[in-house]
Amino acid sequence: MSPLLHHHPPNHDSFTNIVSVGLECKGFNWESSKKKGGWYNFLIKSIPEIAASGITHVWLPPPSLILLHLKRYLPGRLYDMDASQYGTRDELKTLIKEFHSNGIQCVADIVINHRTAERQDSDGRWNIFEGGTPDDRLDWDRSCICIDDTTNSGGTGNPDTGADFNGAPDIDHLNTRVQRELSDWMNWMKTEIGFDGWRFDFAKGYSPDITKLYMGNTRPEFAVGEIWNPLSYGSDGKPNYDQDGHRRELTEWVKAVGGSATAFDFTTKGILQAALVEGELWRLKDSNGGPPGMIGLMPGNAVTFVDNHDTGSTQKHWPFPSDKVMQGYVYILTHPGIPSLFYDHFFDWGLKEEISKLAMIRIKNGIKASNIVRILASDPDLYVAAIDDKIIAKIGPRYEAGHLVPTNFRIATCGNEYGVDDLSLLGKMFLVEPRVPKKPYTSSRKPGPVGACF
Repeated sequence: MSPLLHHHPPNHDSFTNIVSVGLECKGFNWESSKKKGGWYNFLIKSIPEIAASGITHVWLPPPSLILLHLKRYLPGRLYDMDASQYGTRDELKTLIKEFHSNGIQCVADIVINHRTAERQDSDGRWNIFEGGTPDDRLDWDRSCICIDDTTNSGGTGNPDTGADFNGAPDIDHLNTRVQRELSDWMNWMKTEIGFDGWRFDFAKGYSPDITKLYMGNTRPEFAVGEIWNPLSYGSDGKPNYDQDGHRRELTEWVKAVGGSATAFDFTTKGILQAALVEGELWRLKDSNGGPPGMIGLMPGNAVTFVDNHDTGSTQKHWPFPSDKVMQGYVYILTHPGIPSLFYDHFFDWGLKEEISKLAMIRIKNGIKASNIVRILASDPDLYVAAIDDKIIAKIGPRYEAGHLVPTNFRIATCGNEYGVDDLSLLGKMFLVEPRVPKKPYTSSRKPGPVGACF
């Protein structure tokens, strides 16, 4: 496809019905469980600021008793929410009620691939589970553990349907009791606690058919899956330019789940941070002239992000370069997909004002998950894209890009090596399309000073 043409993602109408989600916020990090007075009581004070930024959904931590061993989620008594490290059940319900009163839906972190046992069996193996209720709900034994589990749990269930997790016994999701009782627990979290949707942790640990079953049994307002696989790399240690296989793993998972769920766009994150770190912004256009991540194929089901509690925070498994974070937010907040903001960046890094400006530009101009992108420049030091011909995003150290911006556009916000333009009031009356050069734009101009606008 010529870069001069509008980039229309492939038509997946039945898979692009996630229309109510504008902006998601990751509402915790790995240190939140240590907050004095409880995280729920602390977070509730931030709701006015979160709501004022146009956020529609907030992702909350796992609500049950969770062992945070070796920086991994290890759930146990799923119904026991008074033993949570983040606060009590009543505090959680109060928090969710306050979010709802501000028009924000709450997404629970659902950790169901694996589970920690309450006690050992007669052979000394940890495989006796306690659900956290006076009755036997979720009180499982070895028959609910995959027979090929690698934690020496003595599982006698069906073989695992997904990737192995070696931190706790892998649950047998083909077991009908497991399916029924987990569905009941999730529905209880909707009706009793107030949750609206799910974030499926380590969703590659079980078949997408299983996720589809839970989606059908619980019918969440919103759901997102974590399918985190490595990018493909070349012999030079850099990500390969073509990551089509990586992003298609995400789109195929969405389709297998039934199309009503979304997936975190790890492809976009990986390509974006590689492009910024290496000074190779040409990576941000695929061979068809469109965005190279999942948003280039199925934007309505792609949740874009810069960092989360695993990739960033104190874990730093795959952190976005700290000096490029705002450029990352320029990209995800102007481009298609469902942007997810990270609590640390928004509150702890002092970026709330800059991120909020971008969020308001997105909202004011009606940028949605499936808007059209026209990439106007993708050189090593300059990336320029027009989104739905309403805003123009510019990223990179090259200072001069004015020839690509029509005269009826104005600077909406700018910062260190980034800028966003939108139509002026007069410009909306007389639309002039961005000018695209016949050949890639090159310039001998030196980059502008740090902090300068384009």
